[in-house]
Amino acid sequence: MTRPIPPHTSLSSHALYFLNSHLSSKEDLDSAPNLLSELRIQSDALDRTLAGLNEELRSQLTRHSSFSNRIGSLFSNIHAQLEDLHHSSARPQSDGRLERGMGVELQALAKEVARVETVRNYAETALKLDTLVGDVEDAVSSTMTRTLRKHPTSKDLEDMRTVALKTLKSTEDVLSSVRKKYPQWARLISAVDHRIDRALAILRPQAIADHRTLLTSLGWPPPLSTLSSSNPDIKGSAPVQNPLFTMQGDFKLQYCESFLALCGLQELQRKRKTRQLEGQYKDVFLPQPLWVIEELVNPISIASQRHFSKWIEKPEYIFALVYKITRDYVDSMDDLLQPLVDEAMLSGYSCREEWISAMVSSLSTYLAKEIFPIYINQLEEEGGDNAIQAQARISWLNLIDLMIAFDKRVQSLAAHSGMTLSLQEDGNMQKMSSLAVFCDRPDWLDLWSEIELNDALYKLNAQIEDDRNWIIVGQKDSVFSGQEENKSPMISSAVLKRLCSVIDRCRSVPSLSLRSKFVKSTGGPIIHKFLGSLRQRCQEAEGLTALTDDNALTKVANSINGARCFETALVEFCEDVFFLEMGLDESGNLVTDGDFSAVSNGVFHEELKNLEEFRTEWVEKLSTVVLRGFDSLCRGYIKNKKQWQEKSEEALTLSPSFIEAMDYLQGKLSVLEKGLNKVDFTRVWRSLASGVDKFIFSNIFMGNPKFHDGGVERLCNDLTVLFGVFGAWCLRPEGFFPKVNDGLKLLRNAKKQLKNTLIADERWLRDNGIRHLSASEVEKIMKNRVFTT
Repeated sequence: MTRPIPPHTSLSSHALYFLNSHLSSKEDLDSAPNLLSELRIQSDALDRTLAGLNEELRSQLTRHSSFSNRIGSLFSNIHAQLEDLHHSSARPQSDGRLERGMGVELQALAKEVARVETVRNYAETALKLDTLVGDVEDAVSSTMTRTLRKHPTSKDLEDMRTVALKTLKSTEDVLSSVRKKYPQWARLISAVDHRIDRALAILRPQAIADHRTLLTSLGWPPPLSTLSSSNPDIKGSAPVQNPLFTMQGDFKLQYCESFLALCGLQELQRKRKTRQLEGQYKDVFLPQPLWVIEELVNPISIASQRHFSKWIEKPEYIFALVYKITRDYVDSMDDLLQPLVDEAMLSGYSCREEWISAMVSSLSTYLAKEIFPIYINQLEEEGGDNAIQAQARISWLNLIDLMIAFDKRVQSLAAHSGMTLSLQEDGNMQKMSSLAVFCDRPDWLDLWSEIELNDALYKLNAQIEDDRNWIIVGQKDSVFSGQEENKSPMISSAVLKRLCSVIDRCRSVPSLSLRSKFVKSTGGPIIHKFLGSLRQRCQEAEGLTALTDDNALTKVANSINGARCFETALVEFCEDVFFLEMGLDESGNLVTDGDFSAVSNGVFHEELKNLEEFRTEWVEKLSTVVLRGFDSLCRGYIKNKKQWQEKSEEALTLSPSFIEAMDYLQGKLSVLEKGLNKVDFTRVWRSLASGVDKFIFSNIFMGNPKFHDGGVERLCNDLTVLFGVFGAWCLRPEGFFPKVNDGLKLLRNAKKQLKNTLIADERWLRDNGIRHLSASEVEKIMKNRVFTT
């Protein structure tokens, strides 16, 4: 007898959906017998599964009965032992040995009672867990046996899923309590976890499938046709209705229930993983993306990729479309979905951030699969056209520009929620950055840094070869706050701008180790290139004139100034948090490798060290060159030892050769003062003063001349001129000529002392301020002092 067709009003939404999808045309009706046979086969399979579950339930009940019998026998034994204890305690105690025996028996009895209590707790816990897991399995089985002939409603399915979820939470609470109180019951926990995993393996896919079906019935994803024009970022595009805002009535209620169910399942899984990994792998279980947001993003991502495939040559349209979708629906995440997440007590999740990070992740995945491989194939093609490779490098840099700009825009969207993003390694920064694509492919980062470096060096070469950039005058856009005082050439500012530009491009890379790698591989060669150009200009000046020409001195001074200002700015940069983080290891401790000076200089420690060595080398060369010229002009003055034996009247005039040397010295110092910065010029004149001090002392005071009173007076006048030359840069210039000054004091003030003896004691030397001469030097000078009567 043929059964009548039930009215469509009695069918559930799932049954209607099934019929519409399988019997929508006449051809489908012709294949109805085949569909009926498939359904009968599935029904038989489900019946067999149900029979198996019933058989397992009977076995569980049988095992429970055996546990109950065992517990009953244990309590019977305890009751008998307590009766024996009662009778023995009622009899009078005869001696101390009986009391000691009773104490031993009581201890043994206490241990037995504790053991029985533990067994009882184990049995009760196992029974409770078995009951809870059985309820879960029953609920899961009920959801599996839904067929068209039973016509379950969506509400019935949600009710069954809610019951299963509630029971799962109760089971997890019991397991957490057992793990804390009885950690030795690991096998019981493992057995329960195994059964729960099997139930969740069925329950979660069903919940996700039902949620997807519900989203489809709501009209999600919304149509993207209005955004598929050649410019998806135009303001004239028609507004798209948001299905999350337009749903009403039963649809809204069903969506909220399905949303809460998925959130509940995710929170349950988080608690289970936390319990299972507790004390073993502290940082292994990282927060997962919010499942309900992923279900919203995945269909949009699939629909968007149909448009992306048309814009391979115009990636700016891809970024514009993704940003527009992200921006258009981000408010609904705060207004509609965040209250549901809070209601589900899913802690640590922001729907706004999850929506943005999921959209960014889908974009990064598409870039990694479709865009970057095209550029890489063009760049790595052997024997390829140079024009194609050059265009690929330009396209690569353009894509990086788009990714950086996109990251800034989406991160500003996240900041509108009022929450500050935590820039943790592999945290929110990675989730909201399209540059996270390099975290999975470090080799692509190496290629990127190489392209950036070649582009930067190409642009720098033209600036370095332009002589106008090596002058000091006319600087209007310097990045150095005190460039005029430091007298740095414009090329230093240009190189620093280029260096900052390259480094700023990697600031959005969400991995600290990759940022450090990028900075070292690009910033280091740029600095070495600049340092090489400085050294080359100095060597050219030295090779042409041996630095005897004033123009050569100025050229070297400009290079030293450039190194000084660049080094100062680089040290300030390294004090920024961005660079200080690169000196930390995974535990957050400073990495010194035994060199604590490297900590303050950060990632550019070697480069700063090379800059300092360059300055020191050429400052010393400047001092040596000037001292060499001073030496050549003083040769006649040194050889004329008779001048120290003149009478007092003749000593009033200055030595012409020494005056010529002083003019040379003063002229060179004036050139260096005008060309060098204050710090390095101070090092030059102090080094020069030290060299002149050694030169005069060794050639005049230690040259065995005979000093008469007139000669001492002439020497005093000459040295006064010398001190006056250096008096322009210090208050007591004689302090920078310690040996010459002490020798002059000895010659002038030791007249009475030397009349009596040739040896001056230490007290006399100390009282007369002579502290820089050795005993042998004092004795030699005294022997050459001649007094006339």
